[in-house]
Amino acid sequence: MSQQSAASKPSLSGVRIKARKGAVKAQAKHEPTVFRDQLYKHLETVPEGDFDSFATQLAQAGAQLEFLKYADGLFEIILIGGLLQPGGSYVDDGAPVSPFTIFNAKEPVQVDEMKKYIEVLNKLIRRYKYLQKPLEEISLPTLLQYINRWTPAQRDKLSIAVGLLISQGLASASCLSSLSKDHLVKNDVSINVLTLIFRAYLVDQSMEHLSATLKRGGIKDLLQFFPPNKREGKILDEHFRKEGLPQVAEWWSKKQYAGIKTELVKELTDMCEREETTDQIIAAIKARQEETPLPEIELVTCIWQGLMASVDWSTRPDQIEGLALREVGRYAPVLEPFCNGAKTEVSLINVVQVYCYEDTRIIKAFPQILKVLYNKDCISDQAIIYWHQKGSKPQGRQHFLKSTEALVKFLQEQETDSEEEE
Repeated sequence: MSQQSAASKPSLSGVRIKARKGAVKAQAKHEPTVFRDQLYKHLETVPEGDFDSFATQLAQAGAQLEFLKYADGLFEIILIGGLLQPGGSYVDDGAPVSPFTIFNAKEPVQVDEMKKYIEVLNKLIRRYKYLQKPLEEISLPTLLQYINRWTPAQRDKLSIAVGLLISQGLASASCLSSLSKDHLVKNDVSINVLTLIFRAYLVDQSMEHLSATLKRGGIKDLLQFFPPNKREGKILDEHFRKEGLPQVAEWWSKKQYAGIKTELVKELTDMCEREETTDQIIAAIKARQEETPLPEIELVTCIWQGLMASVDWSTRPDQIEGLALREVGRYAPVLEPFCNGAKTEVSLINVVQVYCYEDTRIIKAFPQILKVLYNKDCISDQAIIYWHQKGSKPQGRQHFLKSTEALVKFLQEQETDSEEEE
């Protein structure tokens, strides 16, 4: 080794090297109890029930205390009245309950009462926007996983508060994933809490709004919040209807139908492309109906879509109408066993109407398609007449009503002749 490399390296003397900001933070003491005591001093001066003053004091405290560093402690104090230690129990150091916490809400808790507390939180987060992320990513998921530790009244208060926070856009629905943990699911705690959250949310928002919020939050399957032995669509439907939330039950059913319909349409298309017999296709539909039943109106829509999706429409324009009539005549026997009742028949006519409207190549064939379906006993004369008088869809209505005038007139005259003969 040379003498140069062995010599000590030069250094600057009398120069103070400034530490990086991140290093300073890492070395700083984490003292949540000191933060709590300082925050209490701000809140203790406010009379109980003076929510505007609480909001003012919290805003002032944010200018003096490190809210970002102690964000999880801040929300524990506001939401459950004190600091938590690992495991979900309160820090046992003799500290009193926070002067301001949602657990102080009057009992039995009402949504309107809880809104006053959430409005204070709303003002705080609008003032210090950096608090929203730790609230929805750390504080709420942590508190929800320990929700079984509190009394039923406290559980209700926190549930309603979470529902309002999510409905007002102060938190994401992703925090609800904490409720799918086994220790909460097995005793119905999860689904009961979720029901309260939904009820509070739906006070000011629609089911469509809740649906979009759940989708953005990654909450796809509500059955995960039920005990394993109760994860059935029927039980979910009964639960939410019993709890006075039929809109949730209906939304869930429609969501399930959407997946079932997509699968059915694909299966029918594949069977038609494999040129399976009419009896085989009908048997497959009936088997699927026994397993996952669809309402008849939804079913005939899927059957029509599945059958027509297999048709190759790439032929000469002057041959399109003839092709359409041949294919409808070919597949009508598949539809006929499932066209039971006037509502289903009118629904099938509307499905055909919309289909022809969307594919203008066969729009002129609409009256002839109705004739084929009528001759194959898929739809009745009464269904066609009712559809023409007041049951049609708005898509291309004037065109389709005009083009079927002759057919409807013929059916009406035929009906009149039959009545005279009797």
